[in-house]
Amino acid sequence: MQTAAVIPATRIDREPYYLPVHDEVAQFEAAYAARLPVMIKGPTGCGKTRFIEHMAWRLSRQLITVACNEDTSASDLIGRFLLNAEGTYWQDGPLTRAARTGAICYLDEIVEARQDTVVAIHPLTDSRRSLPIDRRNEIVNAHTDFQLVISYNPGYQRLLKDLKPSTKQRFVAIDFHYPLPELEAEIIVHESGVDSAMSKTLVEIGTRMRRLKGHGLDEGASTRMLVYAGALIVGGIAPEAACRMALVQPISDDADMLEALSGIVQSCLR
Repeated sequence: MQTAAVIPATRIDREPYYLPVHDEVAQFEAAYAARLPVMIKGPTGCGKTRFIEHMAWRLSRQLITVACNEDTSASDLIGRFLLNAEGTYWQDGPLTRAARTGAICYLDEIVEARQDTVVAIHPLTDSRRSLPIDRRNEIVNAHTDFQLVISYNPGYQRLLKDLKPSTKQRFVAIDFHYPLPELEAEIIVHESGVDSAMSKTLVEIGTRMRRLKGHGLDEGASTRMLVYAGALIVGGIAPEAACRMALVQPISDDADMLEALSGIVQSCLR
């Protein structure tokens, strides 16, 4: 049974909303033109996945997304033999399908996967651009349009897991951070429908919460969480209750930290 959560190959017909923060769009386009594998680094909820969806649309490429976890194995990505009434048959995994068809394969949170999984992608990230399938005695040469993209959160995961230098050095990297306040406010307005004034207040709450990272918090409030708070407010939930639901309770279970976060919310909403 496949343990990785895989989104089937999709050609994105409608432009996914994405507001560029720096020159990441041009950087990704240059990497794709050179057929270089890309590593996206940044905190949770800062827009990494939306960016990849936007770039797949922009480049008119199919996108296969794999949400990696601690049980994700090389077979989950490459493929395996299965049984049916007629006997055994081979089923390509998402990485193999992408390599054969020229899709963008996006391995989200790659460091969560087992080490043998990470090693299995190496032949696709150098001049070989090939994928050995030992069980079939086959080598899949990647389609000209194929691209491999991985992402992870170095700030959180470096304390628990990290990619080996031998893996990191096979990729070009694009660093992601939370948007500047004015851009983040614009994103929240667009994504949640909340008004501009409340959006700016939510950004202030998020900014203050992020200052607590490393002081009792592993991560501050992400842009995604701020959008959730805005959506709750638009849905009729009082702002303080919405912030408690979307920004305070999900971040920590520590009583003292919850009190501190609630204090930030109350202060900004006054």
